[in-house]
Amino acid sequence: MFAQNAAVFMQIKIAILDLYNGQPNEGMRCLQEIVTNWAQQQQHALVLNIFEVRQQVQLPDLSYDIYISSGGPGSPLSGADSKWENAWINWLQKLEAWNNTSGNKPKPVFFICHSFQLACKYYKVGQVCKRHSAAFGAFPVHQLQAGKQETLFQGLHDPFYAVDSRNYQVVQPDLNRIQEIGGQLLAIEKERPHVPYERAIMAIRFNKYFIGTQFHPEADAEGTSKHLQREDKKAAIIESYGEEKWHSMMEAMINPEKINHTQQHILPAFLNNALL
Repeated sequence: MFAQNAAVFMQIKIAILDLYNGQPNEGMRCLQEIVTNWAQQQQHALVLNIFEVRQQVQLPDLSYDIYISSGGPGSPLSGADSKWENAWINWLQKLEAWNNTSGNKPKPVFFICHSFQLACKYYKVGQVCKRHSAAFGAFPVHQLQAGKQETLFQGLHDPFYAVDSRNYQVVQPDLNRIQEIGGQLLAIEKERPHVPYERAIMAIRFNKYFIGTQFHPEADAEGTSKHLQREDKKAAIIESYGEEKWHSMMEAMINPEKINHTQQHILPAFLNNALL
């Protein structure tokens, strides 16, 4: 009985690294809601701290159990040698060293969008480049063979739908390098036979404890729907993809088997798996 109660009221320390550079966003709200709701459902005593990485160069120490590094605006290529990116890489290297030390309890990390691109650049697993045109909306994500075996993707459809918001992408996966670091290529973007562009990488497991996605697994239908209805966003989507595409994106927001299905699966599965 005592051991059971101790597990129920386990204290979990989670750090969210905010890479939004002070810009308004829905991502941080969604991440905090997912983490808070998960802790309540699991009856854990949650210690949640937010670290403002780009403006204040705040990085968490190694006292946390779980880390999530957010998306953010701008080019993943322009911050090279900046104070904040060097600090972010130093944090990542410290976690690598911790996880590779025998006897230490591993500390998992989830990288999202901008953070995913930075991790891909750091590990040299693909080419980080600017997209031909910006992507924003709800798009299908196709699982590769490793993705179909990935614990965090269990319960998702193939393809599953996710919110994608990016001007940059990672293409040309180096499969030898991914294998060398103990990783797996999990998912790629939708096939677009009508355009001559490469399909971007959408998810990679970098190693046993580090995983990342190009898309936003935290995004909910409510916040994304508001974003899509902003006049500037609506106009940009219609100009790039046509009005029919905008309407299909809005339809995806109200289909529970699409965006919310993804939101309710991936990050909660990551949090559950982090405690194993």
